[in-house]
Amino acid sequence: MTAYALAHMTPQPPLPEDVFVYMESIQETMDPFGGRFIVHASETEVVEGPFDGAYVIIEFPDMDKARDWYNSDAYQAIAAKRSDHIPGHLVLLQGVPPDYDVAATGKALRAAQAG
Repeated sequence: MTAYALAHMTPQPPLPEDVFVYMESIQETMDPFGGRFIVHASETEVVEGPFDGAYVIIEFPDMDKARDWYNSDAYQAIAAKRSDHIPGHLVLLQGVPPDYDVAATGKALRAAQAG
């Protein structure tokens, strides 16, 4: 099942050289794990609530590949070039199957909560 690396970053200009090196190097760390950017600090339209920063979403074939990428020597060798200069959060998320039914999930959660 598809998995995602979701980053919420709050960059503060000017960006240091390390960030550019990171950006120029990250794709090669993702390639062995089938990673690809699907969102990268794209145009944002805020429709509810406060928002600050930028989002990055990277897609992987599955959670194991996402974990293996994040823990890889290649990624860890460049990770601090971003994290030392851009505050934010990075999480790995499991996707849902194509036939996912949110209504069924809601019903199951309601039943579990009712006890």
